[in-house]
Amino acid sequence: MQTRLSCFSDTESSVENKDQPFEIKTESDSNDITEHPHDDKSTPYLCTVCYKQFTSKDNLNYHKRMHSAVKRDDMYSCTQCEKSYSSQRALSLHMNIHSGRYKCRECGKCCLDSSKLAVHRRSHSGEKPFECTVCGKRFTTSDNLVKHSRIHSGEKPYKCRVCDKAFSGSGDLNTHMRVHMGEKPYKCYLCDKAFTKSGDLNRHMRVHTGEKPHKCSLCDKSFGDSSNLQQHKRHVHSN
Repeated sequence: MQTRLSCFSDTESSVENKDQPFEIKTESDSNDITEHPHDDKSTPYLCTVCYKQFTSKDNLNYHKRMHSAVKRDDMYSCTQCEKSYSSQRALSLHMNIHSGRYKCRECGKCCLDSSKLAVHRRSHSGEKPFECTVCGKRFTTSDNLVKHSRIHSGEKPYKCRVCDKAFSGSGDLNTHMRVHMGEKPYKCYLCDKAFTKSGDLNRHMRVHTGEKPHKCSLCDKSFGDSSNLQQHKRHVHSN
């Protein structure tokens, strides 16, 4: 048995309200989650819920958060699907997706509200109203501009509590944490290899497809990975 906390999808994650709505699916008591050292000295800490092994107690504690969602009797459940939310407002916003109230005329995608629909429409129009005052690069959302501006300021507010590495965005931190957790959610359907990042999977797929999108500007050679192209230039065209 296990307890699982799952957040909004991409279209739902940016819903802002005082209740901080989140989707919860409860499958068991959080009491099942305990620290359990075992005989393997390389990974001595074992999660007794999913039996994943970790090299330190901190890694195990971080992992246990996935299972530690508390049961609640006041969840608001969607009648159209299995999702549940922490407030009536969050559920009402979610129901807009099923009703098609905020539906894109171009592609049919349904959004939570009018502001999310307006942002989505920019993907069709190409509109980028938010401009970086340093380099002039433009973005479709203010959030993307804020994240980009940290390239210039050097700000990295999201820190890994395991190895103290810092990142400019929360998504970058979440991706980094998979290194410590051993999680590889992106799997190749041809050879079952798994990767921590979607970009790594995309590069791997070129092994199967034979695609070589990175072309040398000095000769006719092409490469599947940009790092291989750079290495080629250094070794062959260094003069």
